[in-house]
Amino acid sequence: MQDMEEIYKQYFSTVNKYLFCLTHNEDISEELTQETFYRAVKKIDTFQGDCKLSVWLCQIAKNLWYDQCRKNKRYAPIEEKEFLEIQTEETTEEEILAKEEKMTLYQKMQKLDEQTREVIYLRITGELSFKEIATILNKTESWVRVTFYRGKQKIKEVDENEGEERL
Repeated sequence: MQDMEEIYKQYFSTVNKYLFCLTHNEDISEELTQETFYRAVKKIDTFQGDCKLSVWLCQIAKNLWYDQCRKNKRYAPIEEKEFLEIQTEETTEEEILAKEEKMTLYQKMQKLDEQTREVIYLRITGELSFKEIATILNKTESWVRVTFYRGKQKIKEVDENEGEERL
């Protein structure tokens, strides 16, 4: 049991950041992180050691997220109570533009393959290092760097192609 406490302390941040990249929601990512470690404790005897422990934990986390997406049909509707709590303050023009740019970026990222998209999400949203991403995805740091670079290039190509279409 003491070993699980050490594992929890060592990998909580990594798993939580990974889930935040997937969910974009602190509460959901924290809840899923707790569930990940709960499942890991129940299934620790199935861990064969053929990958890093962090990779195994992130795989459990990813499966939990996918299960939740299927169960909730990806996006759960906002409850009336939560809706009333949303502040109706005016946002500044800069905030609106930043949100639009972020939405545009995420739309362009949807055109990328799953692995490239995941690397970019982890790097940008999760603010993880290339080394941390490599550990999570069980890849080399070089692979992560190249994938990130190529993903950025593909997004730039989409920008250029859309610019030509507008002309």
